[in-house]
Amino acid sequence: MSAASSKAADAAATPPGGTDQQKLRTMANAVRALSMDAVQAANSGHPGMPMGAADFATILFAKFLKYDPTDPKWPDRDRFVLSAGHGSMLLYALLHLVGYEDMTMDQIRNFRQLGSKAAGHPEFGFAEGIETTTGPLGQGLATAVGMAIAERHMNGVFGDDLVDHHTYVIAGDGDLMEGISHEAISHAGQLRLSRLIVLFDDNEICIDGPVTMSETGNQQARFEAAGWHVQSIDGHDMEAVAGAIEAAKNSDRPSMVACRTKIGFGAPNKEGTSGAHGSPLGDEEIAATKAAIGWEGGPFEIPTDVRDAWRLAGLRGVKSRKAWQKRLDDLGNGAKAEFERRVRGDLPAGLDEALIAFKADASKAGDKIATRSASGKVLEVVNGIVPETIGGSADLTGSVNTLTSQLEILNSDNYAGRYIHYGIREHSMAAAMNGMALHGGVIPYSGTFLVFSDYCRPAIRLSALMHQRVIYVMTHDSIGLGEDGPTHQPVEHLASLRAMPGVHVFRPADIVETAECWQLALTRTDGPSVMVLTRQGLATLRSEHNDKNLARKGGYILKAASDDASVTLVATGSEIEIAANAQATLEADGIPTCLVSLPCWELFAAQSEKYRHGVIAPDSIRIGIEAAVSFGWERIIGENGTFIGMQGFGASAPANELYAHFGITADAMVEAAKAKLAAQD
Repeated sequence: MSAASSKAADAAATPPGGTDQQKLRTMANAVRALSMDAVQAANSGHPGMPMGAADFATILFAKFLKYDPTDPKWPDRDRFVLSAGHGSMLLYALLHLVGYEDMTMDQIRNFRQLGSKAAGHPEFGFAEGIETTTGPLGQGLATAVGMAIAERHMNGVFGDDLVDHHTYVIAGDGDLMEGISHEAISHAGQLRLSRLIVLFDDNEICIDGPVTMSETGNQQARFEAAGWHVQSIDGHDMEAVAGAIEAAKNSDRPSMVACRTKIGFGAPNKEGTSGAHGSPLGDEEIAATKAAIGWEGGPFEIPTDVRDAWRLAGLRGVKSRKAWQKRLDDLGNGAKAEFERRVRGDLPAGLDEALIAFKADASKAGDKIATRSASGKVLEVVNGIVPETIGGSADLTGSVNTLTSQLEILNSDNYAGRYIHYGIREHSMAAAMNGMALHGGVIPYSGTFLVFSDYCRPAIRLSALMHQRVIYVMTHDSIGLGEDGPTHQPVEHLASLRAMPGVHVFRPADIVETAECWQLALTRTDGPSVMVLTRQGLATLRSEHNDKNLARKGGYILKAASDDASVTLVATGSEIEIAANAQATLEADGIPTCLVSLPCWELFAAQSEKYRHGVIAPDSIRIGIEAAVSFGWERIIGENGTFIGMQGFGASAPANELYAHFGITADAMVEAAKAKLAAQD
């Protein structure tokens, strides 16, 4: 950028024409034109939302949003989340117009086509300026709450000079109907996240027709009841939009601005109807719309003066970004290095050594301890060394053991705290952790019971889709939780989570494996991890210390056979102890038996065939055991293997009685192995 351009950009608080509404309207019409053209070219998409929201989105991007397209990862930029992700062309048009280099006109021409950065819904990582993947309604809003939490936390740690930005959301009726929005709105109000501003595209239209067909509630009253600052405006009145955003920025509470708009604004025959929602307008309607709004450009054509106005708007943040960089550079080397380390996502020195020492002590102590409690002990080490971890739970702190001695509570009086009481809000808790991870500078983890991972599942899927380091602590992992019964005893959840691409599911067998699994989850920067932990106490089977992380390959021989293995016993988590007893019996009976621990299937599957066959010998009799359904175990033990586990739901009784009742025992493994051997004779 030339010095002259930089000077002009720094001096311009608004586009050419100052507060000229017609100039801004023309800029908004550029968004409408690109949206109509792209959806028509793709013969697929949602033109109505971008057309309706273009006016207030233009004010946001041209006058308020703090960003710099020449440095799209600037840590102190404002975050923008298009929660109504079906209206993705709104975002792509804005990114292109303000000058993000990778959102070219060719990308927009290829909207919704294979390989285009302009995907059907915004995809994090596809193009700069896309802060999160949206599309599943409500998730974007809840993710933005996490971004706002991270901003306030980082501000509490590093101060206004380094962290002082807002999170803006455009949400639609669908976002606010989804149940997750209720949790997210309530929690944001409770935390008084004043840097969170939601612009509600109140267009009164759903795919099926008028919103009143399915929703008659008062959204503004709902936000007010949750402690938000609320305004209602005409979303096509640009002066009203600007005034509302300014008022929202000055509030000491999170803000919602209900922007009454017309979906498909400008379309003579489809404006204000569901016909503009989810399908192309058609060539005739596009031509009529362009005539109605005074747009003279052809398909994908932006007049030079309009493009220049947008590019100047995009350069507004250059001065702020340069001033911020100077403040960072002026810090002492230690403070600057620490800030940059956290933003990069690098772990501090000393963690590996501390965990090795922890393992050595645990192996020596040989305690019988539930892995949920073991996890708490590991976190006591981790949180003392890694200051960017932020823990929490869904009102289950004492059960999931996620709070350690170093962590103060993060609340509206202490944003520098590192522990969040999410309340019974698993849906929004999981999405908020995505937002914190996406914001950067923090490593979120939080806990609930494994059976309630169903509530977290949409956000876990997005964690995987976006390759975010989010750690889900899921305890009470089987019938081993006992008397709470089948409503709380997960049987299908392990298979369900393992089926999700990109998720590492860890089910450690003892305190030593728990430490190793936490180390793997923390060092993984390309996706989420789920820590699956027991309620019941487990013996420490790793009694001989090893500096190496044996769980790093997902599976390993815990105890070798006395000779070439005739039988291989494979287990995870709490069933390793059962399998170890079965191995002892088989070995005593003269049957060479190998015991394999498989704490992470995904890591094991990534190993070479040579390694996997070296651990689970394909020519041995293979017996698998897990207090869960068998789905997926054929990949581990083969079609001819024998699985011992759950065939249906659990029951209410003490844990030891349940294991016997369902036949998940060492005797059952021994009998299965001997029956297989006899069949071979």
